Amino acid sequence: MRVLMLSKACVVGAYQRKLEELAALPEMELLVVVPPYWQEEVRQIQLERLHTQGYQLEVEPIRFNGHFHFFYFPGLSRHLRAFQPDIVHLDEEPYNFASWHALRLARHAGAHTLFFTWQNLHRQYPPPFRWMEQYCLDHTDRAIAGNAEAVDVLRQKGFHKPIDVIPQFGVDPDIFRPAFPLSKGEGVFRIGYVGRLVEQKGILDLLEATAGLQEVQLTLVGAGPLRGAIEARAMALNIVDRLEIIPGVPSRQMPDIYNRFDALVLPSLTRPNWKEQFGRAMVEAMACQVPVIGSDSGEIPNVIGDAGIIFHEGDVDALRLQLAKLQTSPELRRQLGFQGRARVLERFTQSRIAEETHQVYRELLATSR
Repeated sequence: MRVLMLSKACVVGAYQRKLEELAALPEMELLVVVPPYWQEEVRQIQLERLHTQGYQLEVEPIRFNGHFHFFYFPGLSRHLRAFQPDIVHLDEEPYNFASWHALRLARHAGAHTLFFTWQNLHRQYPPPFRWMEQYCLDHTDRAIAGNAEAVDVLRQKGFHKPIDVIPQFGVDPDIFRPAFPLSKGEGVFRIGYVGRLVEQKGILDLLEATAGLQEVQLTLVGAGPLRGAIEARAMALNIVDRLEIIPGVPSRQMPDIYNRFDALVLPSLTRPNWKEQFGRAMVEAMACQVPVIGSDSGEIPNVIGDAGIIFHEGDVDALRLQLAKLQTSPELRRQLGFQGRARVLERFTQSRIAEETHQVYRELLATSR
């Protein structure tokens, strides 16, 4: 089968491992079209070529780069004519112009289609995005949802075709793995956060919880508009000397970052227009046998399962209590670390995600025939 995937996310080198795994499966011929970079808020994510064996990775400039709803690939029709795919996999939300544009071209080329969605809130978009979304829901053959609540949203919007719940990407356990020795020794307890520096991620709550502990170091890995407020709050809490902010790290260096931590925290806060859709940093940390603590926002409890600690979002005292429990119990940290990696190996590896996606392709073609 010939599959053309359209994905701005695959500019990240670590994500390309799934593409290699997909390409190695039976009857697969894979072409992935990516932009040369993606402009994300305050930083530009340049294309990394880390895992490019067994498939074609084509770079195609996009218009309106960084505008999530407006961007599209103007040269896509050229790749469709040259490759003649059986399936076009839109690795984008159905309400984006890029999806609408690509779907129309794919239908004209006679290809079967599917899209990917993270959206776990039922939102009504203004025109023309509402019209583009409806077109995609009416004319796409299948969908992949990154979380369980996204399935409910699609059903509420009238999408009655098959939906598979598969995370967009897994992790490579040979890359994201524990550093040995596992014990980081006595002394400072190292707490980590990885993600965007935005209000809804609950980072200010994490600062408050950390301020009530002794002998701790907090490292935030990420960039975003909340940085100034974070630094001001750290100053007010008198923890500036215990706070480190790393604005950006290449994906290939992230395993080293995770292995510095005694615990990773994702304290996300549900908002009227957002709730946590997955929490990829948790899965990467779990693969490194780093124990994780997450709030109960969105998909976080489903990702962690019984392999970490859940607290009620916004409850600073509860978060502080769980951090203190981990800080004083190396045995609990080891236990949760082992359980976390075992859960990743069972559910969240790149090979597992690739196998599930490959099965979707096979069923799509079989049903269409």
